[in-house]
Amino acid sequence: MTTTPTTRHIRLTSHPGQDSAGAPAIRWGAAVALERGPVVGSTTNRSQRNVIGTHSGSYGVYRALAVAAGNLTRGHRADLTDTAPTDLVGPYPQWGEPGKIVSLDPWGASVQAVFAEWMAQGYDIRPTIAVTKAHIHLPEIKQALAFQRLAVDGRILLDDASATVTKVAVEPVWWLPGVAERFKVKEADLRRALFEETGGMYPELVTRSDLEVFLPPIGGQTLYVFGDIRDLANPNVTLTARVHDECNGSDVFGSDICTCRPYLTHAIEECIRGAQAGGVGLIAYSRKEGRALGEVTKFLVYNARKRQLGGDSADKYFLRTECVAGVQDMRFQELMPDVLHWLGISRIHRLVSMSNDKYDAITGSGIEVGERVKIPDALIPADAKVEMEAKVAAGYFTDGAVPSTADLAQVKGRALE
Repeated sequence: MTTTPTTRHIRLTSHPGQDSAGAPAIRWGAAVALERGPVVGSTTNRSQRNVIGTHSGSYGVYRALAVAAGNLTRGHRADLTDTAPTDLVGPYPQWGEPGKIVSLDPWGASVQAVFAEWMAQGYDIRPTIAVTKAHIHLPEIKQALAFQRLAVDGRILLDDASATVTKVAVEPVWWLPGVAERFKVKEADLRRALFEETGGMYPELVTRSDLEVFLPPIGGQTLYVFGDIRDLANPNVTLTARVHDECNGSDVFGSDICTCRPYLTHAIEECIRGAQAGGVGLIAYSRKEGRALGEVTKFLVYNARKRQLGGDSADKYFLRTECVAGVQDMRFQELMPDVLHWLGISRIHRLVSMSNDKYDAITGSGIEVGERVKIPDALIPADAKVEMEAKVAAGYFTDGAVPSTADLAQVKGRALE
């Protein structure tokens, strides 16, 4: 199919070189890539830009440093030779449903193919999603093999105890009208808040209402798929999934004040077991450190909790967070299901999570959820029991989320370790 790229006139701002002549239109929600139009967030030719912000999220600041230091040539264009996805994703019906995906670009992994005509005309279009293959090594998986909870199969689990995965990196791409609708706020109020709370970093938010797409300076997501990534869209293939929000202290360094790494590794084990049984597993990992409050805030709260009169306690767990941050949680799961829709998911058979916020966001977006799998008690660190008690008391968990037979067997196995 050949379609002649279209342009539209857009207003100027005070930014030098921001001409309007060659900027392609974006028709968000169009089911065909060429009708939707490419996202052009690069700065090599400002007249082609059709978004607010630039690629790479917060890493764009490091790119600016590299330019300022003379380590990166201003206007460098990426050579995308041989960078195409190792596995194709979609297109799925959800890509063309208005409002179903508002926080990422469904076509972001395949720009080299679907926007080849634009690129041949000199447009600097860059991927916002990358798909590759990888092996992951975890000591918890070695333990699971040692205690025969898992077994090497040569496909998902290899002889060296590594697991094979398809790995996907996703940068945020926000369609502002859709984001505003998702949060039930006026688009103008959303734009104003984004402008003011970033210290006026992006004046186009309030001066360019014609630009509807924003590349926010925040972290993205990484997906780890166990099994065939195409099976995620097949509701007849059993899907085991966990949506996990970043916790560097626990996930990477094993801090025992929370259950983040134990829950994450438990979910990975469940995903591997499910994939080996003919299903597929998914870990969706989002950069939302410290409930999106940030790590500095999180550590300040740790100090406040442990120094308060009477010591750390469940009844004051969330209070201390509010005293420092003004809010208990800023992860706002409203945008989280978008990546699931991008993968074509319509049913999650086993959701390894007890978070009502995540469950409600997923099911509210139209995805069915079968069994909800809690973390086995044997995996909860002693120092994290306050967290668990506080969350249960606050109604964070649904009482119906109970361990499966497989979970109970794992608890028994771990008790012997």
